[in-house]
Amino acid sequence: MTTDSAADSATVLPPVTAEVAAGALDLLPARLRKRVDGAVAKAAGWPVEAAEDGVLVRVAEDTAVTLRVTAGIVAAPEDAVCSCLLAPACLHRAAVLSFAPLAVEQEETEEQEEKEETAGEEEKAGERGERRETAGGPGEAGAPAPASTAGGAAELALTPAQSKALDALREAVTAVLVAGVSGSGVVHRAELLHAAHSARLAGLYRPAGTAVRIARLLGEARSDDPGFRLSGLSGELAELLDLVRRPAAALSPARRDYRPEGPLRLYGVFTEPVVTASGYAGATVYALAPDGTLRTLSDVAPGGPERALQASGSPVPGGCALGLRELGDGGGVILTAPTVSPDGRIGGGGAVRSVRAAGAGWREAPLAALWERPPAEQLASALAWLSEPADARGAGGDLLFLDGVVTGTGFAVAAGPTLRLTAPDERPELPYAENLALFAGRRGLALRLIARVVPDRPDRVRVLAASWTGHDGEPVRADLGLRLLNRSHIPAERAGGAGQAVPSGQAVASGPAVASGPAVASGPAVASGPAVPAGLTGPTEGGAPPALPVELDLLRRTVDRAVAGGRAVTAASADDELPRRLRAVGLTTGARRVEALTEAAADRRHDVLGRLLPADPGGFALAWLSAAVYASAATESLLVAAWTPAPPDISAN
Repeated sequence: MTTDSAADSATVLPPVTAEVAAGALDLLPARLRKRVDGAVAKAAGWPVEAAEDGVLVRVAEDTAVTLRVTAGIVAAPEDAVCSCLLAPACLHRAAVLSFAPLAVEQEETEEQEEKEETAGEEEKAGERGERRETAGGPGEAGAPAPASTAGGAAELALTPAQSKALDALREAVTAVLVAGVSGSGVVHRAELLHAAHSARLAGLYRPAGTAVRIARLLGEARSDDPGFRLSGLSGELAELLDLVRRPAAALSPARRDYRPEGPLRLYGVFTEPVVTASGYAGATVYALAPDGTLRTLSDVAPGGPERALQASGSPVPGGCALGLRELGDGGGVILTAPTVSPDGRIGGGGAVRSVRAAGAGWREAPLAALWERPPAEQLASALAWLSEPADARGAGGDLLFLDGVVTGTGFAVAAGPTLRLTAPDERPELPYAENLALFAGRRGLALRLIARVVPDRPDRVRVLAASWTGHDGEPVRADLGLRLLNRSHIPAERAGGAGQAVPSGQAVASGPAVASGPAVASGPAVASGPAVPAGLTGPTEGGAPPALPVELDLLRRTVDRAVAGGRAVTAASADDELPRRLRAVGLTTGARRVEALTEAAADRRHDVLGRLLPADPGGFALAWLSAAVYASAATESLLVAAWTPAPPDISAN
């Protein structure tokens, strides 16, 4: 959608609920449903104007679609009105609603508000809301309530409505996979959203949420959003296909139950800007609790990237004069009567009170402990976190806390590999890329980083925040997505640029030291670790970043190519070379999975009269799921091996 140059958040096409987006196509006759994909492509060029209570999309001089916004979203079918004679069964309305970003699920927001309003009463009476969470950590959140006995999982049974909803989800997601991203149009997306709505009404919150995320990613792919990742869509498709095959997992509640807690002392760690393709933006601050777990405070609402910086100044709930970004930049706070979800999110109910407290630096207790774990151990924990259901993950489980120095080949991690530093978000409004380019030009600079793991790339991390020693010898700390750095913020490279700062042990020294040799990621040697498989390169002193076997990368590309092009592309691009290469490096099971996927994609049998029988989309989906699960598991295993230092060579002694 094109907007005026002076447009603000009110003139951006607002998010639309999944039900409204899907229902817009139901009203269209068959002849118009065939043309909806073309109309959506044209909708990208229709200008958006601000209206009194929403936005107006100008289709032509005498035709316009008006979207009425409630709480930042288009929440009901009657909120979308077209001025043409065919409305509401018109192509204009359907195209605008299909092009608009999908809104975040509102059930979680409504539950949060309800819990926050009653938190004080629940704490006094000792009562909980609809469900009681098990007495574990965030990793147990989302466990089905009936599973209180050893046979609880076996006792779970689907109602007829739930069985029907799961069947609809299975058919919809299989159709998307068979067609691929290139062939999945608005109709496929609408069918998926319809199935998600039916599943949510039947109490299948987890598969419903996954289906909505898939629909949102399909929209990002269609709009060429820079934040779209094909591997992310592959992961969501695999999760949904797995959920529809396992009723016990599908019945697990995905709605987060906020529960009241006692006084909570928080130490700010860093602040991350949040910008989503669904039309939301804001900021999230990560803070450390006394028990060593990370908690988050957020301000995310409909808006564009410019809202991220604005939201970072929002006050901490409870009335203290402390902004989110100020808390993340070494601040501290004490909250009384907060409500906390199992995944570590802190609510902002009326009963919450807050008072400013002393914070801590990254090299001071208790924050310094985050950098004490070996990098390979941190990576293994992050990958285990990523393998959990999205609703059962604790806050910050995918974060890595790394020490090291900038070298000519990348970032040499103490007791770890040399890595490439990449931007989590490449939008020009966020200064990640510019800041990382500045670091790359400062060889020998000792950095303490907070980064996010890249599950399928052992040679890189996405950097969120950094700390280094400034010109005056004092530590400098920056949230790289919110603060644009310049050369004056970073000490110049010392004379004789070959010298590199070498970390000592697990922590980088307070100031960069100059050595005569190349950068070495020194630290205690790890005496044991997984053996390096054929084709896998592990961390070496001053060496290039580690790499996975090329054959495994080809397998992952095969899985992603099936998602991009569907069954037809998978069948057309099949050959015997990849299975042979996989067997040559010992990945025999992977070779079998590729052969099964190829056979399922090309399986078109004939009856006794020679007529072509219908294809088996379910068989293709199952073969693809097997290949995707294997590729993910193999990558996770070899990724940890690539980060684990090799045992010392004692043969020369």
